[in-house]
Amino acid sequence: MDAMKISLSDPLKQFVDEEVAEGGYSSASDYVCDLIRQRRRRKAENLLRQLIAQGLASGPAKPLEPDHFDRMRRKSADRMNGAS
Repeated sequence: MDAMKISLSDPLKQFVDEEVAEGGYSSASDYVCDLIRQRRRRKAENLLRQLIAQGLASGPAKPLEPDHFDRMRRKSADRMNGAS
């Protein structure tokens, strides 16, 4: 695992130390990792909301042909067989 060194002002360092003590984190690194995970989760949620909105704005759904998924499976199998 690569290490990353960050610099914090004294007030920020004090805040992180308080969060570690109050939040049950084992270290400042654990706290920062949790913040990063939370941010990644929020970004993924925002993307999902955006994609849902685009889907809703694209108009009503259209029915698929009865053999749609069978054709997709065949197409995928053909690609895999041609790639080997």
